Amino acid sequence: MPDKFSATWISYTSINDFLTCPRAYFLKNVYRDPKTGHKVKIVTPALTLGQAVHEVLESLSVIPVDKRFATPLIARFAKIWEKYHGKRGGFPSLEVEAKYRQRGQEMIRRVINHPGPLANLAVKINMDLPYFWLSAEDSIILCGKIDWLEYLPETDSVHIIDFKTSKLPEDSSSLQLPIYFLIAQNCQKHKVAKASYWYLARNNTPTEVPLPDIQETREKILGIAKQIKLARQFEKFMCPHKNGCHACLPYEAILRRQAEFVGTDKLKRDLYVLDRSSLKQVNESTIL
Repeated sequence: MPDKFSATWISYTSINDFLTCPRAYFLKNVYRDPKTGHKVKIVTPALTLGQAVHEVLESLSVIPVDKRFATPLIARFAKIWEKYHGKRGGFPSLEVEAKYRQRGQEMIRRVINHPGPLANLAVKINMDLPYFWLSAEDSIILCGKIDWLEYLPETDSVHIIDFKTSKLPEDSSSLQLPIYFLIAQNCQKHKVAKASYWYLARNNTPTEVPLPDIQETREKILGIAKQIKLARQFEKFMCPHKNGCHACLPYEAILRRQAEFVGTDKLKRDLYVLDRSSLKQVNESTIL
């Protein structure tokens, strides 16, 4: 088995970044600030909302069913939200923060009133970051955290659930659940019986989607992963648009020192907030 530390690691997020814009992939996943040695990340209200809600719900999976709701979820949410108060959460004002906090509370209350699968047995993969060798021959590892694995005792199988805090439905061509399907198949012993998105902003129950063909999915993901590995080897990460795009331009603003540093997260990424008006001044790529 090749060395995992020298392998190319891919995830749903990094694949999505690459397919959207290779330049954005580079700035989010490869680039490190030469002064700090850290990767960089832009924080926004929507991103903070999703992160806080996910933290509350995902923390429940390691708690036994009979004790899972012993601590009120609203109290859990309030404690987690404290970490993202103000600019650190990307909020330009207290009014905007209050709006997003209320949206988060509404989603948590929906789960309190309609816990559904969260009140059932759950499977927790015993890895901080679940991963497996997608291709040892190509030295490629697929990794990712699945939001929730509901255990179905009648069939000794699992139900993949991905929490969604956006009001928009996931595109049918999304690779997110197919990638989680591969991870669940390779990182725990139970068969995958079904997969769903749970749109917490509007639905009381998860919305099931068809399971993909596992071999077809693996081949598709491996094909993209090889493109990413090749781009990294030749250091070619070009935006497909002449003057940049919505994905890479915000990160170009960081390089141009047009973003405000607001701290560092637990993964040692430098966090920035961005005044969107500054994007109008970014009209070309930056050479690194």
